[in-house]
Amino acid sequence: MTTLVLNRRMALLALAATVGAGLAPAMVRAAPTGLRVVKDPNCGCCDAWIEILEADGFAATVELHDYDALQAHKAASGIPAAMTSCHTAHIEGYVIEGHVPPADIRRLLAERPDAVGLAVPGMPYGSPGMGPEDAREAYDVHLIRADGTTEVFTRYDAA
Repeated sequence: MTTLVLNRRMALLALAATVGAGLAPAMVRAAPTGLRVVKDPNCGCCDAWIEILEADGFAATVELHDYDALQAHKAASGIPAAMTSCHTAHIEGYVIEGHVPPADIRRLLAERPDAVGLAVPGMPYGSPGMGPEDAREAYDVHLIRADGTTEVFTRYDAA
């Protein structure tokens, strides 16, 4: 018969393994989700949107494109002309067009619909990066399907 002897070293190793296993999922969740933003170098509202996303735990890299290159990038990314805004982001295989709130991006990543991505067309006042939310105008976040059709993903009422 084999007798297991628990000494202090084994107890500390077991404790460290247990604590480490419990912390690992939290460390994975804490890692920021990366996104790549393509924008015009002169657009300040894009910078404000990026700051809001970074404060919400996203990690942004930025590529600066002139107007024509940016428009070509939007078209190549599958953004219908009616859905365009000032910047285009890419995250985990999806395209994010315009001032999409961080909560909608997180929902998209959690639900993983078969889609190109999300868009807030134009630049609605009070959307993230476009002025105070407590004075916002009503706007919709649209889900863009692969065939170019769209549907409302989230509706934000006027404040």
